[in-house]
Amino acid sequence: MKETDLSSYKKDHYKPGSIIIRMMWFLVGWFFFQTGIVPFSQMKVLLLRLFGAKVGDRVVIKPSVQIKYPWLLHIGDHVWIGEGVWIDNLALVHIESNVCISQGAMLLTGNHNYKLGTFDLITEGITLHRGAWIGAKAVVTPGTIVHSHAILTVGSVGSGILTEYTIYQGNPAVAVRKRVMQ
Repeated sequence: MKETDLSSYKKDHYKPGSIIIRMMWFLVGWFFFQTGIVPFSQMKVLLLRLFGAKVGDRVVIKPSVQIKYPWLLHIGDHVWIGEGVWIDNLALVHIESNVCISQGAMLLTGNHNYKLGTFDLITEGITLHRGAWIGAKAVVTPGTIVHSHAILTVGSVGSGILTEYTIYQGNPAVAVRKRVMQ
């Protein structure tokens, strides 16, 4: 039986950007986003744009948010990103307008190939369509598409395709009912 050998792990194929830009972002991201020292969303939006993110109007970013690589982030208008959200965007994360990502949620675009002893890195983007809501402490896995106005409830783990106007719950998340809006 084969074993995992992390000493042979390679990620040569993955090049997320210049080491200098990544180091600069690490410092800026830590101070302005992760520490919570700067509570003002406007400054955070400006910094994201300076580092290559595409960010719309009236985006609210609460304290203690962690974003891996802003140059792999697209955010529409009127998006809310709650306290403690982790956007681990090794691949493109596209967040359309009027999306709410509640506190402590995680958007994860990377994983490892457990079938290989070398534990190779696998990345796949995430798309959150208009009006989607990711509940507190929910996890969105690599390659997931959350369609318009779908909800991933508190603590749930969403993967694959979450259909529009549907509420998903559990681990793994399953459709539990339709979202009816008045």
